[in-house]
Amino acid sequence: FCPRVRRRAGALYLHRSCSRDSSNSSQELHAARGNAVAQQQSKEQMRWLLGSAFLLKMSLLARGGLRVTGARPVMSRQTSRMSSIALTTKRAAPVALLGGTFLATGREALRGWRTLRRPRWGFKAQKMTSTLTPPSSTEAPQHEAFTLLKTETLDEYGATCHLYEHKKSKAQVLSVIKPDDDNKVFGVTFRTPPRDSTGLPHILEHSVLCGSRQYPTKEPFVELLKGSLQTFLNAFTYPDRTCYPVASQNLEDFRNLARVYLDAVFHPRAAQDPTVLEQEGWHYELEGDKLTYSGVVYNEMKGVYSSPDSLMARASQQALFPDNAYAVDSGGDPAAIPQLGFDQFRDFHGEFYHPGNARVYFYGDDDPAARLDLLEEYLSEFSERDISTQIKTQKLTIKEPKHVKLGFPASSSDDEEGGQHMVSVNWLLTETPPSPKDELGLAVLDHLLLGTSTSRLRKALTDSGLGESVVGGGLSDELVQPTYSVGLKGVAKDDVPKVEALVVDTLSTLASEGFAADDLEASLNTIEFSLREFNTGSFPKGLSFMLGMMRNWIYERDPVDALRFEQPLADLKKELSVDANAYFARLLKTLLVDNTHRVTIEMTPDEGLEESQKQEEASRLAALRDEMSPDQLDAVAKKAARLKEIQSTPDSPEALATIPSLGLKDLSSEPQTLPRDESTVAGYDNTVLLTRELPTAGIIYADVALDLRGALDPEDLPLVPLFGRMMQETGIKGKLDPTQLQRQLGAKTGGVGGGGLCTPRGPEG
Repeated sequence: FCPRVRRRAGALYLHRSCSRDSSNSSQELHAARGNAVAQQQSKEQMRWLLGSAFLLKMSLLARGGLRVTGARPVMSRQTSRMSSIALTTKRAAPVALLGGTFLATGREALRGWRTLRRPRWGFKAQKMTSTLTPPSSTEAPQHEAFTLLKTETLDEYGATCHLYEHKKSKAQVLSVIKPDDDNKVFGVTFRTPPRDSTGLPHILEHSVLCGSRQYPTKEPFVELLKGSLQTFLNAFTYPDRTCYPVASQNLEDFRNLARVYLDAVFHPRAAQDPTVLEQEGWHYELEGDKLTYSGVVYNEMKGVYSSPDSLMARASQQALFPDNAYAVDSGGDPAAIPQLGFDQFRDFHGEFYHPGNARVYFYGDDDPAARLDLLEEYLSEFSERDISTQIKTQKLTIKEPKHVKLGFPASSSDDEEGGQHMVSVNWLLTETPPSPKDELGLAVLDHLLLGTSTSRLRKALTDSGLGESVVGGGLSDELVQPTYSVGLKGVAKDDVPKVEALVVDTLSTLASEGFAADDLEASLNTIEFSLREFNTGSFPKGLSFMLGMMRNWIYERDPVDALRFEQPLADLKKELSVDANAYFARLLKTLLVDNTHRVTIEMTPDEGLEESQKQEEASRLAALRDEMSPDQLDAVAKKAARLKEIQSTPDSPEALATIPSLGLKDLSSEPQTLPRDESTVAGYDNTVLLTRELPTAGIIYADVALDLRGALDPEDLPLVPLFGRMMQETGIKGKLDPTQLQRQLGAKTGGVGGGGLCTPRGPEG
């Protein structure tokens, strides 16, 4: 069992907790009831566990509170899924892990640990130091091929950022120095606004990874992975940009990955070989006398377009942005993808995949001068060119809220009474970017509305009984202008108008009545804590930096400002100290309640839609086949056969030899040790206490492991996950109801979670 708590003492601020679908609780409860064969002894043991855990919970509340968020496995570089505490447990599981995180220093840290000593399993008070390691040098390296535009220190995260421009090609380069992070990240991003829904940016993202000038294998990254220690390797297509990031802790491996990616994006085989477009995009095939479409992206998007959630997200974006690139689908509409030809495909790469349209990013502890040398190898052959890829601002042109009704493929059971309609209410919030203070204020407001199961708007929707679960996601600020979306799925046909009315009425009420002081404190603390923690889990921190910076950089704004929060937070706190509800009332009324650029999307189940789409496609293909001469049909068959032959033919030894791989000389022979102090808790000789000092921005992470073998019979184990949920959702009898508990957890901690962990029985039993 693993309650895990994070705490920041005396502080007030983000990462919105996503509450689970309420139906999950019902399923867990049903399973628990069905599996628990309780005997009297087991009941007494369970009562002891419940009582002890609640004592821990209440003692923490007395000192600052908890916020149950669900436990995360602690991942080491050996990818162990057990926490360090569990790894030291020699006996067989089940084990319960009670854990948490506190942000405190000095006296506050000691107070937090002393509080944890109160339960019978105990903890010894420990002082945890936590500081960010400053960069060893802030001096920017000079390079004859690059102009240093500016140097900025990102004090919030202990990083130094150098922004360069390549003199010849005008490529922009952001070099982030982080001496205490050996997980190095490289990425290149292009602004790729689509002009239609053929999916050209998405298909090109796939295609550039299919071989290049220097690495002419069909799938260089598949070969590269065979001899790589990469910690991340992927590519992303956004509605207006395409990103190619890689990461590795091994320096030679990191440079290999960067070189392969640079050659792939600037010199892909796809720009000269039409078979790549046929494979990754679309092509004709003959199945007997039947003409069909096939292709990687085409087939992928057929699946996407059968998902109601994907269709709703696409419809809301296109309805809110009717006049710019977001009005079409960068991923590709299956009905439009076959309209894409090779000339258009090749020209798009030539226009958009030029260094002058690129944002190149480096991060980590590697030599910043060597980064520029590596880049110059690829940028030197490009010259400056006039490139216009700016994203047009969408004006707030909708003067009366709109209602859009669309069907989605469904089975016959989905259209029963009380059935599966989906409704979302969507706003385009502003024409211009909000100020840093208001951007932060919007994040707090979003948490107040939807951040927890007791947040006002989420609770109103959930308690209304109008639908099964909340959809929409709330605030989105990844594009050139922010949007807001919220609604319900599983709505009865007659209740669809009630959902929109409930959303608008709830927002109007909140604008007039405001929020409780405890709610305001909890949301502000949650936002601030997450910003300071910046916990990305197994996801490379440098990649999170890159994606965060890109939402400014791609729109000609300062990339570093996207991660700054100290000054905006201070400005926000100052305004909230005067009249917090007046501030949020202004945001609510201006951006939501009085904002007529609003679109309600209603998705209706259509049992016959999928079949009608298939028939429409079959009719279109049949007409095309009838127009083809025998020679043209023969050419289609030969082209498809040739593509399959190419796909099945192995790469030549000469091509494979071009792929770089690591050798023994590139690997360290020294085992990696994770320093820690191991002791026992005073008075409890069998209780192991492990401590480790890390640069955690003042946050204390605590885990308590309880051996459940003497407390629970195996048939009672299904109750443990349910108990973890109960800690968060049922309150504390006679002290805090569920809403009050949520407020205390958000105001006083960074998170609490609980769960079970089973470990194998060791040879010693």
